[in-house]
Amino acid sequence: MARPEPAAVSRVGIVGAGTIGGGWALHFLRHGKDVVVFDPGPQSADALGRMVDRAWPVMEELGLAPGADPGRLRVVSSLEEVLADAQVVQESTPDNLAVKVKLFAEMDAIVAPDVPIVSSTSGFAMTDIQVDCKFPGRTVVGHPFNPPYLMPLVEVVGGARSDAEVVDWTAAFYAATGKRVITMRREVPGFIANRLQGAMRAEALHMIDAGEATVEEIDIAVSNGPGLRWAIMGPLMIQHLAGGEGGIVHSLDGYLKLALKEPRTRLRPPEISDELREALVAGCTREAAGRSVAEIARERDTCLVAILKALESCRSGGEGGS
Repeated sequence: MARPEPAAVSRVGIVGAGTIGGGWALHFLRHGKDVVVFDPGPQSADALGRMVDRAWPVMEELGLAPGADPGRLRVVSSLEEVLADAQVVQESTPDNLAVKVKLFAEMDAIVAPDVPIVSSTSGFAMTDIQVDCKFPGRTVVGHPFNPPYLMPLVEVVGGARSDAEVVDWTAAFYAATGKRVITMRREVPGFIANRLQGAMRAEALHMIDAGEATVEEIDIAVSNGPGLRWAIMGPLMIQHLAGGEGGIVHSLDGYLKLALKEPRTRLRPPEISDELREALVAGCTREAAGRSVAEIARERDTCLVAILKALESCRSGGEGGS
């Protein structure tokens, strides 16, 4: 099978139909692709159907590409079937390295050598996943943020034996479906966004563990403070603005130079003791306030669509962009 141009891909195979795999299915369906999914779980097809039914109105609100139709989703019962006509494969099974190594070797032996096989792994290096592949050059990481059908970010990085051409092709493929792509120059455990997110989570756990803040206080602090700004720009550009007319230079020579020397983060997370676990569970239960996970997810999706639309309007100079 000759590899098509990234924007011309019409058939995507997805291995793994959980939260991430199902999210990818919705994303590709919204962009007018034929999507074939395989997951050995006995309830996976029903769960995926419910997920598509729940989220499709959100896809319609966000905007559908020509040909977008949930009817273009097909669930199959074997690895051979999902790989048969796929022009690109998105692997989204749970993060277990031994399982991924075995699965990638199996897929590599079945699918045509020109077909990219991409992993959604949230932490493993492709160098470690591709070890048993006969054609490792076409294996790449394409790490999304959850939910993949709404969050624009995807981090693309190859392994030691990945072809640079395939890495670039994968990045271009995602970009053609509206993703905001980071093509990483080297492998780093956890990639970029998860490492940044992990540092904040570690500090949050320390503060809860030390009795310095509650679950609710931390979530309010982030969602009503820096989180609002982060939807617009990253922390380094925010720091540039904080320097006034002098920009980042003024920040580095003044406030930031002193702040970096102060003990404002512990970085490494604490051990999850029984007490800390109970505090986390109780706090999240209080915040949920009786809402189910599905109800909270619907609320999240509605808010994300509104934020994405507002950002698009502002950045394009549309109504409300002044």
